[in-house]
Amino acid sequence: MLFDFERDFAGSLRCIPMIARQKLDIVGIKLSLRQWSRFTREERGQLADLPCETVPEQATYRALVAHLIAARSDEPLRQLATRGLEAWQEEDQMPDAVRTQAQADGIAPPTPRQWAALLPLQRFALVKLARSKHENENFVPAMREFGLVQQHAGLLHDAGASPGSAAVSPARLRLPN
Repeated sequence: MLFDFERDFAGSLRCIPMIARQKLDIVGIKLSLRQWSRFTREERGQLADLPCETVPEQATYRALVAHLIAARSDEPLRQLATRGLEAWQEEDQMPDAVRTQAQADGIAPPTPRQWAALLPLQRFALVKLARSKHENENFVPAMREFGLVQQHAGLLHDAGASPGSAAVSPARLRLPN
Protein backbone atom coordinates (compact mmCIF):
# COMPACT_ATOMS: atom_id res chain seq x y z
CA MET A 1 0.00 0.00 0.00
CA LEU A 2 1.35 3.37 -1.02
CA PHE A 3 -0.19 6.69 -0.16
CA ASP A 4 -0.77 9.19 -2.97
CA PHE A 5 1.59 11.70 -1.32
CA GLU A 6 4.48 9.22 -1.55
CA ARG A 7 3.90 7.81 -5.04
CA ASP A 8 6.42 10.17 -6.68
CA PHE A 9 9.31 9.12 -4.47
CA ALA A 10 8.30 5.68 -3.17
CA GLY A 11 6.24 4.29 -6.05
CA SER A 12 9.29 2.77 -7.69
CA LEU A 13 10.42 1.50 -4.28
CA ARG A 14 13.64 3.49 -4.63
CA CYS A 15 12.67 5.14 -1.35
CA ILE A 16 11.31 3.37 1.70
CA PRO A 17 7.50 3.61 1.68
CA MET A 18 5.58 4.33 4.89
CA ILE A 19 4.24 0.77 5.03
CA ALA A 20 7.81 -0.59 5.20
CA ARG A 21 8.94 2.16 7.58
CA GLN A 22 6.14 1.25 9.95
CA LYS A 23 7.16 -2.42 9.91
CA LEU A 24 10.82 -1.53 10.44
CA ASP A 25 9.83 0.61 13.43
CA ILE A 26 7.72 -2.23 14.82
CA VAL A 27 10.65 -4.67 14.68
CA GLY A 28 13.14 -2.07 15.90
CA ILE A 29 15.47 -1.87 12.90
CA LYS A 30 16.90 1.37 11.56
CA LEU A 31 17.42 0.87 7.84
CA SER A 32 19.36 3.40 5.82
CA LEU A 33 18.33 4.38 2.32
CA ARG A 34 21.70 3.05 1.18
CA GLN A 35 20.91 -0.38 2.65
CA TRP A 36 17.39 -0.30 1.16
CA SER A 37 18.79 0.55 -2.27
CA ARG A 38 21.03 -2.53 -2.21
CA PHE A 39 18.05 -4.85 -1.95
CA THR A 40 16.53 -6.12 -5.19
CA ARG A 41 13.22 -4.65 -6.35
CA GLU A 42 11.55 -7.93 -5.42
CA GLU A 43 13.05 -7.87 -1.92
CA ARG A 44 11.91 -4.29 -1.38
CA GLY A 45 8.43 -5.25 -2.55
CA GLN A 46 8.47 -8.20 -0.18
CA LEU A 47 9.37 -5.93 2.74
CA ALA A 48 6.46 -3.66 1.82
CA ASP A 49 4.01 -6.56 1.45
CA LEU A 50 4.90 -9.01 4.23
CA PRO A 51 2.59 -9.01 7.24
CA CYS A 52 4.08 -7.74 10.50
CA GLU A 53 1.27 -7.75 13.04
CA THR A 54 1.66 -10.85 15.18
CA VAL A 55 4.74 -11.74 17.21
CA PRO A 56 5.65 -14.62 14.82
CA GLU A 57 5.19 -12.34 11.77
CA GLN A 58 7.39 -9.72 13.42
CA ALA A 59 10.09 -12.32 14.14
CA THR A 60 9.97 -13.47 10.50
CA TYR A 61 10.11 -9.90 9.23
CA ARG A 62 13.01 -9.00 11.50
CA ALA A 63 14.93 -12.12 10.45
CA LEU A 64 14.39 -11.33 6.77
CA VAL A 65 15.58 -7.73 7.14
CA ALA A 66 18.63 -8.89 9.13
CA HIS A 67 19.42 -11.48 6.44
CA LEU A 68 19.06 -8.94 3.62
CA ILE A 69 21.29 -6.42 5.38
CA ALA A 70 23.96 -9.07 5.96
CA ALA A 71 23.72 -10.39 2.39
CA ARG A 72 23.47 -7.12 0.44
CA SER A 73 25.03 -4.39 2.53
CA ASP A 74 28.44 -3.59 3.93
CA GLU A 75 26.76 -1.75 6.82
CA PRO A 76 25.77 -3.47 10.06
CA LEU A 77 22.23 -3.95 11.27
CA ARG A 78 21.33 -1.02 13.51
CA GLN A 79 18.80 -1.23 16.29
CA LEU A 80 16.15 1.44 16.40
CA ALA A 81 15.33 2.88 19.77
CA THR A 82 11.63 2.08 19.85
CA ARG A 83 10.82 4.06 22.97
CA GLY A 84 8.50 6.90 22.06
CA LEU A 85 7.90 5.63 18.51
CA GLU A 86 4.65 3.94 19.42
CA ALA A 87 2.75 7.24 19.65
CA TRP A 88 0.93 6.45 16.41
CA GLN A 89 -0.68 3.43 18.08
CA GLU A 90 -2.57 5.61 20.54
CA GLU A 91 -5.85 6.40 18.83
CA ASP A 92 -7.10 8.33 21.86
CA GLN A 93 -4.09 10.65 22.18
CA MET A 94 -2.57 12.59 19.30
CA PRO A 95 1.17 13.26 19.70
CA ASP A 96 2.25 16.85 20.20
CA ALA A 97 4.50 16.59 17.12
CA VAL A 98 1.42 16.30 14.87
CA ARG A 99 -0.25 19.28 16.50
CA THR A 100 2.95 21.34 16.29
CA GLN A 101 3.53 20.50 12.61
CA ALA A 102 -0.06 21.33 11.69
CA GLN A 103 0.23 24.69 13.40
CA ALA A 104 3.59 25.34 11.70
CA ASP A 105 1.90 24.66 8.36
CA GLY A 106 -1.00 26.99 9.18
CA ILE A 107 -3.68 24.31 9.38
CA ALA A 108 -5.71 22.90 12.24
CA PRO A 109 -4.51 19.59 13.67
CA PRO A 110 -6.87 16.63 13.53
CA THR A 111 -9.64 16.68 16.10
CA PRO A 112 -9.62 13.85 18.65
CA ARG A 113 -12.43 12.15 16.72
CA GLN A 114 -10.57 12.51 13.41
CA TRP A 115 -7.36 11.17 14.96
CA ALA A 116 -9.17 8.14 16.41
CA ALA A 117 -10.83 7.42 13.04
CA LEU A 118 -7.53 7.25 11.15
CA LEU A 119 -6.06 3.89 10.23
CA PRO A 120 -2.93 2.96 12.22
CA LEU A 121 -0.76 3.42 9.09
CA GLN A 122 -2.24 6.90 8.54
CA ARG A 123 -1.47 7.86 12.15
CA PHE A 124 2.05 6.44 11.73
CA ALA A 125 2.57 8.49 8.56
CA LEU A 126 1.46 11.73 10.21
CA VAL A 127 3.71 11.14 13.22
CA LYS A 128 6.65 10.26 10.97
CA LEU A 129 6.08 13.26 8.70
CA ALA A 130 5.70 15.57 11.67
CA ARG A 131 9.00 14.40 13.17
CA SER A 132 10.99 14.22 9.96
CA LYS A 133 13.23 17.16 9.24
CA HIS A 134 13.56 16.44 5.51
CA GLU A 135 10.08 15.19 4.63
CA ASN A 136 7.62 17.37 6.45
CA GLU A 137 6.72 19.03 3.14
CA ASN A 138 4.48 15.97 2.71
CA PHE A 139 2.60 16.59 5.95
CA VAL A 140 -0.09 18.82 4.39
CA PRO A 141 -0.56 16.52 1.36
CA ALA A 142 -0.94 13.59 3.78
CA MET A 143 -3.45 15.52 5.88
CA ARG A 144 -5.38 16.36 2.71
CA GLU A 145 -5.24 12.76 1.46
CA PHE A 146 -6.56 11.50 4.81
CA GLY A 147 -9.55 13.87 4.56
CA LEU A 148 -8.36 16.21 7.30
CA VAL A 149 -7.83 19.24 5.03
CA GLN A 150 -9.71 20.08 1.88
CA GLN A 151 -8.66 22.40 -0.93
CA HIS A 152 -11.26 24.61 -2.58
CA ALA A 153 -10.66 27.41 -5.07
CA GLY A 154 -7.01 27.73 -4.13
CA LEU A 155 -7.67 27.91 -0.39
CA LEU A 156 -7.20 25.23 2.23
CA HIS A 157 -10.01 24.58 4.69
CA ASP A 158 -10.10 22.38 7.75
CA ALA A 159 -12.21 19.31 6.99
CA GLY A 160 -14.56 19.83 9.91
CA ALA A 161 -14.69 23.63 9.80
CA SER A 162 -17.98 25.47 9.74
CA PRO A 163 -18.90 27.17 6.45
CA GLY A 164 -18.14 30.65 7.75
CA SER A 165 -14.77 29.82 9.30
CA ALA A 166 -11.64 31.42 7.91
CA ALA A 167 -9.51 29.64 5.34
CA VAL A 168 -5.75 29.52 5.40
CA SER A 169 -4.17 31.64 2.71
CA PRO A 170 -1.80 29.76 0.39
CA ALA A 171 0.78 32.45 1.11
CA ARG A 172 0.90 31.31 4.74
CA LEU A 173 1.09 27.64 3.86
CA ARG A 174 4.11 25.70 2.62
CA LEU A 175 2.93 23.45 -0.20
CA PRO A 176 5.17 21.06 -2.13
CA ASN A 177 6.00 21.94 -5.72
